[in-house]
Amino acid sequence: MSDTTPDAAEQTAATEVDTGATAGEAEVSFSERYSEILTKVNSTLDQVDWSQMGRIGKATGVIVAVIVAQILIKGVLDTINLLPVVPGLLELLGLVVVGQWSWQNLTTSEKRGAVVAKVQTLRKEYLG
Repeated sequence: MSDTTPDAAEQTAATEVDTGATAGEAEVSFSERYSEILTKVNSTLDQVDWSQMGRIGKATGVIVAVIVAQILIKGVLDTINLLPVVPGLLELLGLVVVGQWSWQNLTTSEKRGAVVAKVQTLRKEYLG
């Protein structure tokens, strides 16, 4: 038992000396690597077209705003659907509105032609 203890103590002391030297080398190596990484990051960022990034940022913001709006609308509609009478009344209201619009815009051939022309104009305007 006494033979193994001094050997273990010598190995521990030798390990501590090695780690001290390794820690110094690791610190220098880390600072050099950190400097190299920062240099690469800066050169990459210098090559970026920031006007294009602004457009991408705006598009991302619009998409996030639409997603948040959809979540809020879904919450409101789910809350309305929990009320016992309201969903049926909203369906009836939808039918009445569609009926009125149809009566006003689709009863004669001239009105139907105007609706088709308006749809074609909107289609050409938005789809090109």
